[in-house]
Amino acid sequence: MAYVIVLGNEKGGSGKSTTSMHVISALMRCGKQVGALDLDLRQSSLFRYLENREAFVGREGIDLPQPRRLVLSQSDSDSLSEAQAEEEARFAEALNTLDETCDFIVIDCPGSHTRFSQMAHSVADTLITPMNDSLIDFDLLARLDPATGTVLGPSVYSEMVWKARQLRAKAGLKPVDWLVLRNRMASVEAHNRRRVGKALTELSERIGFRIAPGFSERVVFRELFLSGLTLLDLGETGGGGRLTMSNIAARQELRDLIRSLDLEGVTVSF
Repeated sequence: MAYVIVLGNEKGGSGKSTTSMHVISALMRCGKQVGALDLDLRQSSLFRYLENREAFVGREGIDLPQPRRLVLSQSDSDSLSEAQAEEEARFAEALNTLDETCDFIVIDCPGSHTRFSQMAHSVADTLITPMNDSLIDFDLLARLDPATGTVLGPSVYSEMVWKARQLRAKAGLKPVDWLVLRNRMASVEAHNRRRVGKALTELSERIGFRIAPGFSERVVFRELFLSGLTLLDLGETGGGGRLTMSNIAARQELRDLIRSLDLEGVTVSF
């Protein structure tokens, strides 16, 4: 069976699609066959990224690794139960199709609660939840006491992950490996960073996730999207752009992330 990696939370702007694209690129660079699903059917940021990559390859006449991607669509049935059954069937068919040829399937979820997103969380072998390193974004995971900063309880998203874990347990599947990425960590606002770190550590022990380093705030990520490139394409023949010190540091962050995933059979070689 292909190993399923899901990028999810219920807040936009946290870097899910950028992280998805770089995880896909890293796995392909490690010699793995990768399939991709974009469940944000409205914005489709991941698939737009891949379309930009395809266009860049065509313009430049070069060869860059590409994942296999399948497009899903929502049911147009007026019946809620029929729509749910139809979408479940479409999702299962897409997974089965990708499973035939792929070692890994990377699924990018929308920043909202949808049936497709629920299904993705229930099949995740690894769940990656990127979050901006702020107390506002921490609210995605849990409620804090405003006076003491103590964790009061899990948020609706954490509860959804918990339900997905229960479904996996009932199906006899291995527990999901849940990682929370601290993206856009600033070099300033050290007090806020410490508060977020303390709250994450406390919550991770209560509801069972690992904390992993994410990506710092860098202009290069916005620039890469337009050409469909990743950090691993820079500095190579036809890949466009020279490697700057900032880009080199960002590549190291990507290496650290892939190592943090601790995926069987994946050796970081980039």
